[in-house]
Amino acid sequence: MAVKQFKAESKKLLDLMINSIYSNKEIFLRELISNASDAIDKLYFRSLTDSSVGMNREDFKILLAADKDARILTLTDNGIGMTKEELEKNLGTIARSGSLDFKTENKAAEDIDIIGQFGVGFYSAFMVASRVTVVSRAFGSEEAWKWESKGAEGYTLTPADKEDVGTEITLVIKEDTENENYSQFLDEFTLVNIVKKYSDYVRYPIQMYRHKSRMKDKPEDAPEDYKPEYEEYTELETLNSMVPLWKRSKDEVKPEEYNQFYKEKFFDYTDPARVITSRTEGTATYNALLFIPGRAPYDYYTREYEKGLQLYASGVLIMEKCADLLPDHFSFVKGIVDSQDLSLNISREMLQKDSQLRLIRNSLEKKIKNELNAMKNNEREKYEEFWKNFGRQLKFGCYNDYGAHSELLKDLLLFYSAREKKLVTLEEYVQKMGEEQKCIYYAAGENVEQLAKLPAAELVLDKGYDLLLLTEDVDEFCLQVLRSYQDKEFKNVNSGDLGLETEEEKKAAEAAAEENKDLFEDLQKALEGKVKAVKLSGRLKSHPVCLSSEGPLSLEMEKVLNAVPNSQKVQSERVLELNGSHPVFEALKAAKAAGDEEKLKKYAYLLYNQALLIEGMPVEDPLAYADAVCELMK
Repeated sequence: MAVKQFKAESKKLLDLMINSIYSNKEIFLRELISNASDAIDKLYFRSLTDSSVGMNREDFKILLAADKDARILTLTDNGIGMTKEELEKNLGTIARSGSLDFKTENKAAEDIDIIGQFGVGFYSAFMVASRVTVVSRAFGSEEAWKWESKGAEGYTLTPADKEDVGTEITLVIKEDTENENYSQFLDEFTLVNIVKKYSDYVRYPIQMYRHKSRMKDKPEDAPEDYKPEYEEYTELETLNSMVPLWKRSKDEVKPEEYNQFYKEKFFDYTDPARVITSRTEGTATYNALLFIPGRAPYDYYTREYEKGLQLYASGVLIMEKCADLLPDHFSFVKGIVDSQDLSLNISREMLQKDSQLRLIRNSLEKKIKNELNAMKNNEREKYEEFWKNFGRQLKFGCYNDYGAHSELLKDLLLFYSAREKKLVTLEEYVQKMGEEQKCIYYAAGENVEQLAKLPAAELVLDKGYDLLLLTEDVDEFCLQVLRSYQDKEFKNVNSGDLGLETEEEKKAAEAAAEENKDLFEDLQKALEGKVKAVKLSGRLKSHPVCLSSEGPLSLEMEKVLNAVPNSQKVQSERVLELNGSHPVFEALKAAKAAGDEEKLKKYAYLLYNQALLIEGMPVEDPLAYADAVCELMK
């Protein structure tokens, strides 16, 4: 019998396809099942207009059988089958797709999802099989044909006997090697798991005879010490569920069904915080079932965490985690996207980064944002629980990519209010601002108790203004990227001019500053470059001293950046501010008037370190500071 050569490609191409394109060998079963589903689709489509088909939708099925002893795996469908010419064309030419031809030639079939449009998946069988045999009888034909191949060497095509219409594929599974366990593909449990993983939602039943055991009935005259007896039997079992949960109407699915699906599919023991369903048609046609987890995974804020949604093409799993479908700021979302329009490359595993993918991503991003916004507005307690888990990620989202996503995310942000003593949105803060308040004030540090007691916070709160207390390292970076909200500029109470002084107070401060100019210069000189300037403060009420900063780098940002391992150390432009109304200032003036430079240096040192401690920053030499305090007490 003459062996025919593959028409289009060489052994090199087939070797490349088998060994490189597919990342794991179990994919072969998904591909063969998808092809079988396509064949049934074609005959079902034919049956809609041709009564001679004589089959209803429920008559179609895919059968799987494994013979461990003979090392044979068989997959049979009762689809449309192939003629000799079609076998030659579809299987004799690598990368030829009969499914794609069918869809192209039958415009009315647009509503029938054809999974196998790429013509290469069939050859993945050679990853696990030493020989592949295809026996097929086409609908309307009285004859059947057998296509057989051992791989790149070529194939044979001969007449065959087959009573029914459809296709039977027989794989002779390879012998095990030191590195590969091919026998697993003859194991019932493994086959069931592969079907459930990749093909659970193929619309036709995938059935297999499974070996089981059951307890025999206890005989009526059984003795007291009777031990149960078991018998072996086989049962034809449907392995796939067929109808995806995400294709059912939301009002037909009970909440507990969604919760159970989420926990089983994504290995969580808690119910999701929110279920999101999305169905669109048109430029981006897809179904999506998304979940916002009720808790953060243990590795969520680590490099090991992988974001991504499960991607299906017409109910067939293509990717376990498609990262391109989720922006980083919504990386906590779990779920499934099922589309029949995505452009897949020849392996079905890798996705072309085309406009269709971007459209789906953008659509999902808006949907998730809207659902979170609805939760925030209507289920505040639940949203605040979500915020504890994932709020940090939203703030990172505002800061990342130079603030490109801040407009989308800013209304989802929550910060702790010193006046309200609870989390508030930026909109809620602005709504309660008086007309005279021009800025949104905040303080950044380690905890709300410490921040509320900051010297600079006292003036803002005494004015009757609210103060946002920021306690996470990303908070201030987030607000700096936002710059403002509803035209209200963000102001750090420890940075720059707070704009709270009256014109009279400003003039008085300018006069006092000029009057004490020499004192400030001496204090700055005594601190030996530790501060950029020493000046009278417009932000202090009862405290004698505080540290502030000039420029874009605040004191808190300095702490955050310097805490990063192996980072280049940075320092903000520090300013030592003094309260001109405090007795300490009078002591400084007295030392200056007495010409006691040594005392002035000690005072400068003590006040600077006191300011550091107030800001939660370490003093440079704790022992020297303690000695200076003790000496002053003498």
